[in-house]
Amino acid sequence: MRHRVKLKRFGRPSDQRKALMKSLVRELFIHETIVTSTEKAKSASMMVEKMITHALRKDLSARRYVNSILNDRRLTNKIVDEIAPRYDGRNGGYTRILKLRKRRGDGAELAIFQLIKEK
Repeated sequence: MRHRVKLKRFGRPSDQRKALMKSLVRELFIHETIVTSTEKAKSASMMVEKMITHALRKDLSARRYVNSILNDRRLTNKIVDEIAPRYDGRNGGYTRILKLRKRRGDGAELAIFQLIKEK
């Protein structure tokens, strides 16, 4: 039974799974909209929501938290200085997942994963 287990494994070892999530999050923050499978988008959205919530504090600890995940100072500055202030009066719900179609090769459901435009 999977009681209280949120993590999807995607048939990968933990190090590959972490790298996959970090790369999805990084690409989302760079392009602000990406196309991926619905399950990967749902799993990455938890990470994105947590990062934006931390970045809203705008202190050194928040910058270090974001940078520890992304390992890119320019992107960290973009998140804290440009992306997070858009969601200043909002309590969560920074991302949107729009379902598209099934992928032709393996039948996985694709989705558009994007940051919500605020202000």
